[in-house]
Amino acid sequence: MKLLSYEINGETSWGAVKGEGVVDLGDLHPNLMHAIEGDPDTIGKAIEEREANYRLGDIAFLPPLGAPGKIFCVGVNYRNRNAEYKDGSDEPPYPSLFMRTPGSLTGHDQEILRPPESEQFDYEGEIVMIIGKAGRRIKPENAAEHVFGLTLMNEGSIRDWLRHGKFNVTQGKNFEKSGSVGPWIVTSDETGPFDQLTVTTEVNGEQRQNGNTGDLMFPFSRIIEYVSTFAELLPGDMIATGTPPGAGARFDPPKYLKPGDVVEVASPQIGVLRNQVADETVS
Repeated sequence: MKLLSYEINGETSWGAVKGEGVVDLGDLHPNLMHAIEGDPDTIGKAIEEREANYRLGDIAFLPPLGAPGKIFCVGVNYRNRNAEYKDGSDEPPYPSLFMRTPGSLTGHDQEILRPPESEQFDYEGEIVMIIGKAGRRIKPENAAEHVFGLTLMNEGSIRDWLRHGKFNVTQGKNFEKSGSVGPWIVTSDETGPFDQLTVTTEVNGEQRQNGNTGDLMFPFSRIIEYVSTFAELLPGDMIATGTPPGAGARFDPPKYLKPGDVVEVASPQIGVLRNQVADETVS
């Protein structure tokens, strides 16, 4: 199933993609967050029995989870991304983690915003796990059963603000609407093996990033094991799993995003997350 949240005619709801349309499922649960904890068979049956209410082109996409739980992000997780740093370091023994706020993310086909404080606005295409089953100290062999589905993220970054703190990147990762997530959540029964997923990023049609989850230093199962050691994972929590090499900062000269640029993060197993860059309006 492809499940999404959207707005149309001033009303917000959630539903499922069916062909080129959207089946509204707002009568089953108040929102997609609640649906994650519901009965997937009931949702699947409703999709089969109902006709699409709207065309995809008529809705405004919202982040799939309007009020997600925790948003964890894994840094420098692809092996060739680690090599980009050219610091001679070996693969790390533990994942690098930081967190994002819901307000730092917008939906598919919405504008992502470059703040006036910096011109070093960069993209990072990533695959995101959506937790569907609560757990603590989850064993790697059981990790997959805790994943409801997958979505995509443009983990937008303000590069110079990432270096403001000695040991953290929080401020450079959390400017309002600097990133995006979506367009929908694909349930894990339809994504295929988690270690065989592809993610690419294009800017104005030029491919900048191309990665495969088989190259992760910390696969999905290890990430879930590690994070759930210190934090209880709950339905609706999100974990962005890292970005491949090719971010704009790594070019010489850097290729930072400018207003009007179109960024597409894509995975054949999930979909395409598209956003245009605009300057943030400051009153």
